[in-house]
Amino acid sequence: SLSLSVSLSLCLSLSLCLSLSLSLSLSLSVSLYLSLSVSPSLSLPLRLSLSLSPSPSPSPSPSPSPCSPLLSPGASDFAVASAPLRLCGKSFRSESTPSTPQKSVRFHRTFAEHREAAKNALRLARMAKMRTEFLCRECGANHPKWQGKCPDCGAWDSLDKFSVEAEASASAGGAIWGAPSGGADAGGADAEELARAGIGRAVALGSVPEASVPRVPTGIGEFDRVLGGGIVPGSVLLLGGDPGIGKSTLLMQAAASIAASGGSALYASSEESPQQVRLRAERLDAVVKAGGAAALGDRLLVLGETNVARIVEQARRSRPTVVLVDSIQLVHRTDVSAAPGSIAQLRRCCLDLVGLAKSTGASVLLVGHVTKEGTLAGPKLLEHLVDVVLSFEGDRHSAIRVVRGVKNRFGSTQEIGLFEMRGDGLSEVESARISLEGRPPAPGCAFVPTMAGTRCLLGEIHALVATGFLGSAKRRASGVEASRLAMLIAVLEKHGGLRLADQDIFAQSLGGLKIAEPAADLAVALAVAGAFLHRALPPGTVAVGEIGLTGELRTAPQIEQRVHESLRRGARVVLVPASARIGSAAKATRAEPGSDTQIVKLGTIAAALELLTPVQRSIGADDNSTRARESGKRERGVSRT
Repeated sequence: SLSLSVSLSLCLSLSLCLSLSLSLSLSLSVSLYLSLSVSPSLSLPLRLSLSLSPSPSPSPSPSPSPCSPLLSPGASDFAVASAPLRLCGKSFRSESTPSTPQKSVRFHRTFAEHREAAKNALRLARMAKMRTEFLCRECGANHPKWQGKCPDCGAWDSLDKFSVEAEASASAGGAIWGAPSGGADAGGADAEELARAGIGRAVALGSVPEASVPRVPTGIGEFDRVLGGGIVPGSVLLLGGDPGIGKSTLLMQAAASIAASGGSALYASSEESPQQVRLRAERLDAVVKAGGAAALGDRLLVLGETNVARIVEQARRSRPTVVLVDSIQLVHRTDVSAAPGSIAQLRRCCLDLVGLAKSTGASVLLVGHVTKEGTLAGPKLLEHLVDVVLSFEGDRHSAIRVVRGVKNRFGSTQEIGLFEMRGDGLSEVESARISLEGRPPAPGCAFVPTMAGTRCLLGEIHALVATGFLGSAKRRASGVEASRLAMLIAVLEKHGGLRLADQDIFAQSLGGLKIAEPAADLAVALAVAGAFLHRALPPGTVAVGEIGLTGELRTAPQIEQRVHESLRRGARVVLVPASARIGSAAKATRAEPGSDTQIVKLGTIAAALELLTPVQRSIGADDNSTRARESGKRERGVSRT
């Protein structure tokens, strides 16, 4: 095939000013007949043959070699000795001579049939280069055949079939950043070249130079908090969330802030056109503060493209600080025979973008779709390849949005960022304070300082206790763990003297905040007990502590920071376990001039219930406290009518 293509290119280059007649036949012997007319009185018949297998010659006369020169120096004429040629089982003989006009050679097939045969042969050769593999969507492992259970991670029914080119897979498998091309099986010569270049040689850990690379701040404090202080140059970030949650808005605000601070950004959108991107960007507060889209100039580039090769090429030319791709599920490679969003496309496109980040030093931010279960769409390999995985959460019926760190190679995964969706984009949520003015004490309400990484948030817990039926009482929890709620109800019945077996109990955390730590046990128990007894805590009371099955209060991690933040945000009374050790920071906050705050230490849940004070009841309210005192005088098994 290579010799045939070279002959074709040579003949086409000679036929710029000559008349060319071409007939092609493919069989055991590939032959090419050319007739080059130099002038009306001169004709040059030429034959080039490429034999794939030796065949017996029907005539003893030797055939000319295909490698012989076209024009021999000193030749008296241009005639080529005509010899019989065997094509597809039939013999043909050239009838053209230098002194007679050119005559066409008739074949048993038309030229269209030979062209179709050549296309079929090329298609078969291309199919032979494709290899079928099976990729695990959980761990990203490759397997040559399908299996019901992945041998690497043990997941059942997780292998998906995809096709990959043999040359592409070999080159991708042996890629080394900064190394010369050649693949993993380059041999000993390539290994020696890498060793001389200093690539692939093991060095001592102490001799590795320390890298002090400054982070790139996004200009959004809550987003930088989750990232650990900013974006690390050369890193790859993946942001996933539900449709319409605000992923594109957050990335556009970050790109505008980076461009306004002197950096540059390339926003590649595969879901919107450049006109739609500008229409959405001009309503954002970050773009308005920068003077509008026109004021940003060339520092903020927009590209509406789905081909990842063109995105990478544009990034190499413009050299931006950050590259934002929205979204990774809709970009594709033309040389991969799969639909965008498939496993093969996601794998190759993500590898190309990771290679772009590592080779150029530009940070790459990817937007990922999620499934109906809330997990990132695509194989787990996508999360393994990137450096940071962020989850954008929030209720569609609420304006509060939360950014959580799922994976972070350069920071903590316990940090969260709070945002509020507004008409001009996402705005950061300031720390909440306890409002004491014009708010009477409410039964079933308690505040708790909860930790989210290094940040202390003040959560508000509400509880409702209503009359139910014995044996079928309801227990519902929203924002708190239902299992811990059931355990706390049992502790209140055993060590608090409350009869809650026939009561429907509901508990929730306001503002969409999810509280899953045991430090909120005391606040949940006081809220349930206050709703049942119709009693309330003193105004500005914050409770923190873990409750054991014996009714004992235990201290919580970072108790000093919790107390300090509670007092700083307006708390007057802080309830802590007796074993808690309060440091100098909380004492200094408590000792401020004019401060009437106090820290109360408690040992058991029974002692905490004594702090509940009665409140004025509304007309028709059920006296649960009286029912609790008289519950021992009547039988519990009497059915209600």
